[in-house]
Amino acid sequence: GVLYMMYRYGWDERIVGFTMAGVGVCSMIVQGLLIAPVVQRFGERATLLAGLSFGAAGFATLGLAATGVVFWAGIPLLALWGGYSLLAGNTFGRVIGYVWAIVVIVQSFLIIEYAPWFGFGAIVLAIFVVYALSTTSDWREPAM
Repeated sequence: GVLYMMYRYGWDERIVGFTMAGVGVCSMIVQGLLIAPVVQRFGERATLLAGLSFGAAGFATLGLAATGVVFWAGIPLLALWGGYSLLAGNTFGRVIGYVWAIVVIVQSFLIIEYAPWFGFGAIVLAIFVVYALSTTSDWREPAM
């Protein structure tokens, strides 16, 4: 994503960094403040469907954005997609958690050359997420 933004919009490292920070802040707001009340009010199924719809809209906006401003407008939509993986007690949500941890690990290896401490920290954090997901006993299917 970094090289794409630099090439497509002519951004330097500073603007790309602020953009990535904005992605992180939007994701924290959605996952930390918004998911629980939305799930309580509308249920897991409606939240999942809305999250997937926002994700499709967000990816479409980012992919079709002709300007940086339109790209930035897609970031909150994409953040609303990320929350569906946090549906409590849902095996699907945990599988998505694994997928995102793997994505972070792979992306961290790609940026470790440019930001070694960030890349290493992201790898360690993703490994902890995988470990936490795999050792949580309340989600496992009963043995047959």
